[in-house]
Amino acid sequence: MPMHIAGLAIYDPSTAKGGTVTFKGILEHIRSRMPLVPSYRERMVRVPFDLDHPWWLVDPDFDLEFHVRHIALPQPGDWRQLCIQAARLHARELDLDRPLWEMYVIEGLHDGLIATVTKTHHAAIDGVSGAELTVNLLDLQPEPMETVPDTEWKPDRIPTDLELVGFAASSLARQPILGLKAARRTVEAAVTLRRRNRQPGITPPPAPFAAPRTSFNGAITPHRKFSFVELPLDEVKMVKNALGGTVNDVVLALCAGALRGYLDRQGEQVDAPLIAMVPISVRTEDLKGTMGNQVSQMLVSLATDIDDPVERLRVISESTTGAKEQEKAIGAETLMNWAEFAAPALAARAARLYSNMKLADRHRPLFNVTISNVPGPDFPLYSAGARMVAMYPMGPIMDGGGLNITVMSYMGKMCFGLVACREVIPEVWSIAEGLQSALDELKKAADATR
Repeated sequence: MPMHIAGLAIYDPSTAKGGTVTFKGILEHIRSRMPLVPSYRERMVRVPFDLDHPWWLVDPDFDLEFHVRHIALPQPGDWRQLCIQAARLHARELDLDRPLWEMYVIEGLHDGLIATVTKTHHAAIDGVSGAELTVNLLDLQPEPMETVPDTEWKPDRIPTDLELVGFAASSLARQPILGLKAARRTVEAAVTLRRRNRQPGITPPPAPFAAPRTSFNGAITPHRKFSFVELPLDEVKMVKNALGGTVNDVVLALCAGALRGYLDRQGEQVDAPLIAMVPISVRTEDLKGTMGNQVSQMLVSLATDIDDPVERLRVISESTTGAKEQEKAIGAETLMNWAEFAAPALAARAARLYSNMKLADRHRPLFNVTISNVPGPDFPLYSAGARMVAMYPMGPIMDGGGLNITVMSYMGKMCFGLVACREVIPEVWSIAEGLQSALDELKKAADATR
């Protein structure tokens, strides 16, 4: 269950000088941007015996050519071949002894296009900081911008094991106090939620483990499949304006329609509406422009038990509103405090035990699917002069939830990337194609209201 996120970017080299782009040119382009992405030189240093959380330190042995790699597709270089290759790259774990990112430059695509698959560990970035990082790595015009000289880079001294154990001992001494604070805030949040959910007219969001069991909920394997699809952003906004809700609500409704169609084609019946886990950014203005992971989450009903797409969208909109209000009542710091309090060694062993015993097959799923919507730039971006024509996000999947649907907007398009466990959902293209059908269904309903 590797926890990196990735992006498959497609570039048109005809906009570059001479109409071509070389791997060496891309490598030098990335090298020139390193001062703007200092986190790409940081690696994780683990404390002996995992007594405490790892440290981020600037790697004294940083080697850019280790991270930027070059491959090519065989002819004819179509989209299916690209998705198969991207899925294989996404399935590979990152080297935890190096800075936690990799970039693969992929040539051999039809029409002379090139692609990149960039992987970064979720511990280093979230969706918002990932979008900001992408902008820093790229240009706003075909001509490369001037960059500051790379003179500020100073590698850190890696502490000795004895020093790391000493730091861990100091941290562990504070753990009882942090645990008491986390427990107190959790109790306060629980009391607040109970009062709120008892108020008239309040419909609480789905509870954990209330999701129905489906064929794509269970123990996963290390293998992945990937597919993508583009939808016009203006059509999604038209649906929003005509039927209500937000763009994110319409995205959830599109995913709900696609998953309903998939389950129908599989002849699969579920006993309750599907539940989505939706990551939400808790990044404040003070943290804007910084890397790291500042994400909480909410559970939302996809109302897949409702046949009418308009009513389904309305119920989804109500569910997201209630989930956001509950998340505010809990507070973003509550979950993060418990994550900081958890002992890394114990947490890692518990996760391995859960996976090795395939416990995800023995209980109702925590949720059915992960759905994330990341706002991207509405202006063109360039790499070494080549214009980026699309960016398809690739999120992680978790044991018990074998499907991740992430969408990023770019230049008037909504680029959906679907990552699935290969053995759990062998026909992930079927779900991707269902997104267009779900949009057509909502557009028809929206047109009827005019």
